[in-house]
Amino acid sequence: MFKRLLVLFLPLAFTAPLAAAEKPVEVMVLGSYHFGNPGMDVNNIQVDSVLTPDKQKQLEAVAKALLTFKPTRVMVERESEAPDFAMDAYTRFTPESLKTAANETDQIGYRVAHLAGLKIVHGIDEQPKDGEPDYFPFTKLQEAAAKFGQTSTVEAANGKITPFLKAFEADQKTQSVAQLLMQMNAASGLQSSMAFYYDVLTVGDKDSQPGADLNAMWYLRNAKIFGKLMQVAKPGDRVLVVYGAGHNYWLRHFAREVPGYVSADPVPYLKKAGAGR
Repeated sequence: MFKRLLVLFLPLAFTAPLAAAEKPVEVMVLGSYHFGNPGMDVNNIQVDSVLTPDKQKQLEAVAKALLTFKPTRVMVERESEAPDFAMDAYTRFTPESLKTAANETDQIGYRVAHLAGLKIVHGIDEQPKDGEPDYFPFTKLQEAAAKFGQTSTVEAANGKITPFLKAFEADQKTQSVAQLLMQMNAASGLQSSMAFYYDVLTVGDKDSQPGADLNAMWYLRNAKIFGKLMQVAKPGDRVLVVYGAGHNYWLRHFAREVPGYVSADPVPYLKKAGAGR
């Protein structure tokens, strides 16, 4: 009987140390402003062209600094229907693309992946398809706020963001891309908090709570994004995630809290790019 028990437990004895020895997945979430001025957010920044020679030098410095993170995978805010979320557009990327593609996916994501010699860039974004929920039901929030006399609550929440946007637009004249990205990624900064979302939690009444719905759906979108990351990442991977800075809070939350994953701070790497213009 004792021998049988010993045989049964031997597999556990050998597999447990192996599991414990697996290296964690390091995830660096680089929150970015939208270089190409898509104007698709509730609050948008008017961004100066990143295609000028000066900005291109700054972006090259940012990319080379991020390269010292030694990423084994790069993931971007794009959708892909491929099983491994591979971006077909990356297969056509060349350094020449940087002269015309004014977006952070090309300028940071593809640029870093190319320098790192990576064959694939993964597009892990999540957008609602037919029959799926709205991941940012802001219109419903506004309508409910008007109905319940809570418009001032939404306006006050938005009002906290406006000064930051105006200051950021002005800072583009004197600060480098690395410095601007440091603002976006500061742990104590606006883009790394949930201030707006929590401010609108009270919107609604006992039967309808669109403020809570907005929070829940924003969480859901980011959970699905990180879920896609997990489907691709392997133990020991070092993943650079280039995303709109509004996603900082939840994506970093998952990187910190999900077992087997750790969060890497991008700010020290951005400092390597040089503080001066």
